[in-house]
Formats: sequence, structure tokens, C-alpha cells
Amino acid sequence: MDPRSAQFPPDLRQARPIRRFGLLRAAFAAVLGLGVLGVGGFVAFLLQLRVEEARPARAADGIVVLTGGSSRVSDAVELLASGYGKRLLISGVHRTNGASDISRSVPDSKDWLGCCVDLDRSAVNTRSNAAETRRWAHERGFRSLIVVTSNYHMPRAIVEMSHAMPDVELIPFSVIGEKWRDEAWWSSGATLRLLLSEYAKYVAVEARVRLARLGIDIAPEATEQSPESVAHKPATALAN
Repeated sequence: MDPRSAQFPPDLRQARPIRRFGLLRAAFAAVLGLGVLGVGGFVAFLLQLRVEEARPARAADGIVVLTGGSSRVSDAVELLASGYGKRLLISGVHRTNGASDISRSVPDSKDWLGCCVDLDRSAVNTRSNAAETRRWAHERGFRSLIVVTSNYHMPRAIVEMSHAMPDVELIPFSVIGEKWRDEAWWSSGATLRLLLSEYAKYVAVEARVRLARLGIDIAPEATEQSPESVAHKPATALAN
């Protein structure tokens, strides 16, 4: 008699490959489910993105623009000039840049910089954009804000700002870049990579905020910045 046959009766020898097949099938089903969930989530994310610029339905107390994308600041200044807000906060300005630098890059802003525009040089990413905007809005007693940023960045920006300022009404104004208008996103490898990266960041922020609402704060907000972090601040909020 084969010693291996003596160790494992026929029914057990048959059960082992069946059990192994069941585990492989369960693992495949789990991977497939995660893939479907990821694709579905990405499609839902894309459906949130505006493809055409549209003026806000109404004015707000203030306007905040998050630096890091082309034409964001110029569009925000245009909204300010059109009476959509009392003041404008430009969040994520490099610490060495001043009003003169902005006026050179956005000529239409010159008449407004002296009276109605505030520069935030502390924010280095979307989360700190939200924290600095909260401080600015609360100091001025603003209860509604128009948020100006690129269309692909808007979902994450609104999640961060809604979490930071649940008492402030947020009105999104999505900036549509020229590249987005000129070609379909799926035909550009660079744009597709940007969207996938932004989607991953959006999912991470959604998870962190949902856990925080349950009392599980996996990444507490920093209350102050070290001199080292300020010294290495990017020229614009590229961490957006």
C-alpha cells in the first residue's frame, strides 16, 4: 500500500483540491469585485467633473481660489470684478510672491489687489488650503464662499472644505483648462494619468473624512507649520 494513501483517506485526498479551487475562486471573485468597484468609482468621479465653465447661480460673501492650475486666478479675479463676492482669497501663494507678481501675471487684477484681495502664503496642499480658508472666512464673518479651482480638482477640494467649514455654504466654480477643451481626456495619456492620480487622492480624502466623522482621526490636522516646512514651500500649491 502507498504510505501516502494510508495517511489520507480517499475522501480527504479529493477534498483538498476542491478546497484549494474554492479558495482560488473566492480570491478571483474578490479581485474582480474590487476591480469593478474601482472602475465604477472612477466613472462616478468623472461624472462629477464639469466640461464647460458656467457662472455661479448667485453671489457669495467671498471667493477663494486655490493656486496650482492655469487661469484659476484670472477667472477668480473676473468673478470678483463682476460682483460675485466682497473679497477674494488667493490660497497657496509662494512666500516670496507679492501683489506685483500677481498683477504681472494677471493684468486685470491690478485694480483689485489693493482693496479686495488677500494672499495666503501658508497653504501647501488642498487640506491646508481648506484650513487657511476657514480661518479667513471666520475672521471676516463669511457664511458663503465661491470655490475656484480646476474641474478635476474640485471634488477633492469640496470634500476638504466641507469638512473644514461645515457651517459655510460652498459654491463651486470649475475652471476648464485649454487642454481639457481641446482634446478628449481618454485620448491623452498625460490627462488620463492626471485623472487617475486625482481620483486616488479623492478616494483617500473621502476615506479620511468619513473616518473622522466617526471619531477615528487617522491623520490629525497640523495646528502649526515648522520653519522647515515653510522654507520648502513650493512656488504654487503643486501638491494640489
